[in-house]
Amino acid sequence: MGFAEAFDLPLSIDLRTAARAIGVCPGTAYKLIRRNAFPCSVLRVGGQYRIPTADLLRSLGIAELPVYASDLAAGAEIADRLDGLGTEEFE
Repeated sequence: MGFAEAFDLPLSIDLRTAARAIGVCPGTAYKLIRRNAFPCSVLRVGGQYRIPTADLLRSLGIAELPVYASDLAAGAEIADRLDGLGTEEFE
């Protein structure tokens, strides 16, 4: 799983997806949970395990979302265009 894919994850993910992110098969992930050795917090919701995405990313050493220069440049370009519109465009 690459960075871009990891940052598109929802607030919590299923165990199979979390296992893929840490590089183990689902069977190994279940064993780690039984041994209380999974690298991040695990929630039991009904009969399923859910992994909080933020905890998973932290356990992988990814504390925050990356900022890309191209995104900043695109945002600045949009802001410049909006500045030129004037307030009458929004009324």
